[in-house]
Amino acid sequence: MHASIENLFAALWQDYLAITPSAEKVHALLGAEQQQVIVNDHVAFRTFALSKTQLQTLAQHFEALGYEACGEYNFTSKKVSAKHYQHPSGEHPKVFISELRVNELSATAQAIIAKLVEQMDGASVQQENFLYSGRHWQLNSSDYKTLQAESEYASWLAAWGFRANHFTVSVNHLQQYSELADVNDKLIQAGFIMNSSGGVIKGGPDVYLAQSSTMADKVAHQFSDTTLTIPSCFYEFAQRYTMPNGELYQGFVEASADKIFESTDNS
Repeated sequence: MHASIENLFAALWQDYLAITPSAEKVHALLGAEQQQVIVNDHVAFRTFALSKTQLQTLAQHFEALGYEACGEYNFTSKKVSAKHYQHPSGEHPKVFISELRVNELSATAQAIIAKLVEQMDGASVQQENFLYSGRHWQLNSSDYKTLQAESEYASWLAAWGFRANHFTVSVNHLQQYSELADVNDKLIQAGFIMNSSGGVIKGGPDVYLAQSSTMADKVAHQFSDTTLTIPSCFYEFAQRYTMPNGELYQGFVEASADKIFESTDNS
């Protein structure tokens, strides 16, 4: 387990940058104007709901650093369950971990995923670098495409393994912008392709959270039999609003997150 939260997030960020070239460009665009550090609202992870790889195997790395479970979410159509974690200090990014309910997929998809996870060393989940260790199995392009036809989530996870699926700019901490819509306009003007599923902005003041995201970068990725250009990771933007009790909302909104997942769709 990592000795410090800072070291873990720094390692996650470097791994994410390596396959998400647009993230550096977002930082250059917003950071140059801000002349400040971009504050990260949350980082998200994906996993399979199987004994070796269940959500808790990822969460334990954060719990060891003091994080606590704060909310549970269900994405029925995507067959995905999720939890979010926060650090009691309030000084560190939130963590959103989701898991694919493999047992709800077709027999074909279940068999492919079982074959992948069987190749994993069960002890690897304890290793310090597990959260950014990538793929622990051989995957051919045919199995990838079979999974993709049924579950984009499954194909992304099969291809990329364990790593941050996205980081999230905290709009609340940007000095030049007070509204997510203005950030989106800036990104669109700079040529970024935004996820428009359910609208460019998902949520809003009425649910105390507004979110948007770029579409995932497309990068060349090596499979056991060939190289394909596939979606990697994306960048999210979140604006949080004050609740009636005077506190800033810290949770997530299922209807919005459901659409954010589609940022890695291969459309």
